[in-house]
Amino acid sequence: MNFSALQLSEPIVRAVTAKGYVSPTEIQAGAIPPALEGRDVLGTAQTGTGKTCAFALPILHRLAKAKGPATPTPRRHDRRDRGRAKGRAPRALILCPTRELATQIHESFMSYGGGLKLGYTVVYGGVSQYHQVRSLQRGVDVLVATPGRLKDLCDQGHIDLSSIETLVLDEADRMLDMGFITDIRRIVKMIPGDRQTLLFSATISKTIRTLADDLMNEPVVVETAPEATTVDAINQRFFMVPQQKKLRLLITLLNSENIGRVLVFTKTKHKADRVARWLQRAGNPADAIHSNKTQSARNKAMNAFKHGDLQVLVATDIASRGIDVDNITHVLNFDVPIDPETYVHRIGRTARAGATGTAITFFQANEKQMLRAIERRADIQLPPAEELPPLEDMPELASDEHTEDRSRDDRRRSPRRDGRDSHRGDRKHRSRKQSDSSNRNGYTSRDERDGDSGKSGGYKKDKFKKNAGGYSKGGYAPRDERDGDSGKSGGYKKNKFKKNAGGYSKGGYAPRDERDGDSTKSGGHKKNKFKKNTGGYNKGGYAPRDERDGDSTKSGGHKKNKFKKN
Repeated sequence: MNFSALQLSEPIVRAVTAKGYVSPTEIQAGAIPPALEGRDVLGTAQTGTGKTCAFALPILHRLAKAKGPATPTPRRHDRRDRGRAKGRAPRALILCPTRELATQIHESFMSYGGGLKLGYTVVYGGVSQYHQVRSLQRGVDVLVATPGRLKDLCDQGHIDLSSIETLVLDEADRMLDMGFITDIRRIVKMIPGDRQTLLFSATISKTIRTLADDLMNEPVVVETAPEATTVDAINQRFFMVPQQKKLRLLITLLNSENIGRVLVFTKTKHKADRVARWLQRAGNPADAIHSNKTQSARNKAMNAFKHGDLQVLVATDIASRGIDVDNITHVLNFDVPIDPETYVHRIGRTARAGATGTAITFFQANEKQMLRAIERRADIQLPPAEELPPLEDMPELASDEHTEDRSRDDRRRSPRRDGRDSHRGDRKHRSRKQSDSSNRNGYTSRDERDGDSGKSGGYKKDKFKKNAGGYSKGGYAPRDERDGDSGKSGGYKKNKFKKNAGGYSKGGYAPRDERDGDSTKSGGHKKNKFKKNTGGYNKGGYAPRDERDGDSTKSGGHKKNKFKKN
C-alpha cells in the first residue's frame, strides 16, 4: 500500500513523497482511513512510528476540502472587542505536553501542507506571547499548543475555539502524568461537542480509557505492535558502575568506540547540566535541555544537535518528548529509568526507520531490582552486565566527581561548612545559643529568667528580655522596682506606674505620702484634680479647708469662683 491508495489529495501526496516516505506505517495505515471519514480514533503508538503523520494528513485533507468559516469582523471602536481574536478562527487544535513536541508537530504540518492555502500557528509557554497573539490575529486554520499557554490565551480572549472541528490529544499519557488534565477539561468545554477527536498514547491505561470515554464517541481503536517488538531491534548493553565513576566510563566509551550522535538521559535537571559541563571540559561537544532552560537555549541546543554541531545532548525525560532527530546511533541511560515504559521510550530514540542503534545503561549494585522489574513488566530479556573497560584518568574532573556527583542523601549527611554536625537527631542549629544567650525560638536560658512563667520551658525572649530602661519588652517592671501592689499578676505595667518628672505616675496618681486629704477613688487622688496651682487653689476650683469662708451646701468646700478672695 502507498499513500495514493489512502485517497489523500494530490498536494499532500506530493509533499509526503518529497519527504521520502513510500508506504504508510502500521499506525498510519490504521488511523488515516477512519480519520478521513470523520470518526474518532484512539491509537497506541510509540515515538518514531509516524504518529504525527497519522493525524496530520487526514486533518489537512479535510480542511483543504471543506470551506472555512467566515472571518469574524468586530465592530469598530468597540472596547469589548479590544484585544480579542480578530483573525480567522482555528478549525483544528492539537494539544501536546512539551514545547519541543509542539514545535515538531507545527513543522510537520507546514511541511505536509505547504502546498495548501492554510495557516498554521504554534503557541507554548516559556516565551513572550506577543508574536503568538499577532499570528493568531492574522488568522489560523491549524493551531498546535501546549495546554497551559492555550488556557491563558483563551482566558485573555485572544483565541476563539468555537470553530474547532478536529481535536487531537498527542502523548495523552504524558500530559496526564504532567498534571494537565484540569486544563484539558477546561479547554474541551470551549470546543463544540460535535467535533472529531483523535487521541494517541503510548499505552492505553485505565486513566486513558476513562478520558477517552469522556471525550470520544465510539472511537476506532488502532493498536500497533507491542513495545517489545521495537526493543528487539536495539542492541542493549549494561554496565554496573559506582556513581562516582559514571562520568569517566561515559567519556571512555565516547573516546574508544565508534559512537556518532548520542542522547544521554539523566534523572534530574541539575545532573543534566553537570554532565554536559563535564563533557565539555573533557573536549566532547555537549549541551543540556530541560524545563529550567529558556526556550531560546533549548532551540539552540536542539538545532546544534540536529545539524551535527553537538555530539552529545543531555536531557530529562520530560524535555525529551518531541526530540525528532534522525541518525541517533546511541542512547545512554546515565541513571536507571523509574519504570519500564520510560525505559522503552528512551531507547526507542535510536534504531528508527529500520536503522540500527545501541542503548547503554549505567546501574549501581542497589539498582538490580529495578532492572528485574523492567525485564518482567516490559516482557523483554535484558543481557548480562559487561565488565568495565579501563577508565581514562582525568584528574581535572576528580573534584567534580567527588563533590558534585553525590546523591542528595550523601550531601544531607555530610559535615557542615562551619564544622557543626547536621546528622538527623543532632540538629544543633535548633538549640545552640545565639549571641544574646537565647535559643532559636526566643526563650531565654533558665539562669536568665526573672520569676516564673506558665509556659513550659521558660519565658519568651521577645517578652522578657531586658532593655535599656531596665524593664522587659512587655512593660513589666522587676519586682524590686514595683511600687505597691497591682491586680495584674506578675507586677505593674511600666507605662502605668513609671515615675515622671513631676514625681507622679503616668496614670496621674500621686504617691500616698504626697496625697492631700482623702478620695473616694481607691488608691489615692488624681494628680490633675488635687495638685496645687499658683493661686493656692486646686484645679477643680475648691479652696483648701483652712482658706474657705463660711459654709457651703456643696459637700467638700466652696467653689473658687464663688468664694475666692478679692
